[in-house]
Amino acid sequence: MTATLQRWMWPILLLAMFLIVWEVAVILTDTPTWMLPRPTDIFAAFREDHALLWWHTQVTLTEVVIGFGVALVSGVAIGIAIDSSPVLERSLYPLIIASQTIPMVVLAPLLLIWFGYGLTPKIIVAALIAFFPITVSTVDGLRAADREVMAMLRSFGASGWNRFRLAKLPAALPSIFSGARIGVAVCVIAAVFGELVGASEGLGYLMQRSASQFLTARVFAAIFILSFMGVGLFALISLLERILLPWRKYLSDRPRA
Repeated sequence: MTATLQRWMWPILLLAMFLIVWEVAVILTDTPTWMLPRPTDIFAAFREDHALLWWHTQVTLTEVVIGFGVALVSGVAIGIAIDSSPVLERSLYPLIIASQTIPMVVLAPLLLIWFGYGLTPKIIVAALIAFFPITVSTVDGLRAADREVMAMLRSFGASGWNRFRLAKLPAALPSIFSGARIGVAVCVIAAVFGELVGASEGLGYLMQRSASQFLTARVFAAIFILSFMGVGLFALISLLERILLPWRKYLSDRPRA
């Protein structure tokens, strides 16, 4: 049995047991479908509404991917700027931290007023939520660069760019990927929240509309899709990290003392 199969076997078995218990409990308690559907009812909703679900999934996934891309580029760039300039650190870093105290429940309706009900306000909400962990992880990673390596490069006459390229950036990449994994997961939550506040498409909108019609099986189907979306994007970032940072896999696979 391969290591990958062993890693996924227990979560799959646990999920299967949970679904079986759920199915049996709903049958034994005779719970109506509109209140709590059985897993088989949810799978039936997948089959019957697959075209509708797929359309709204594409909308939400677009919001998540674009929002995450904006957050990743801006977060890494601003993190590098903060690390390289004490003036920017003193002036910009406190503002970035303070921005996280603004409740999205207040900001999201304002974005709808300013930008309408299209994709733009959802992308902005997703980018704002993911921006903070990526920025902080970038700054912390850059500051974790080995001081002795930096001093050695400086003694050899390496320029600031070469010190950044050879020492700081490689040291920061694991932290940047950690922030990216957190960011892409919260992007899914942020995009759905934006859709719940106000939208005409997307899985959040579909869940809200289905709940008002007591189509609870469809609501759960959308929730399952969002869960798979978050896990899939998280796994994709982890895969990219393994490809781009192969030494991390070596270190994690070493037997512990």
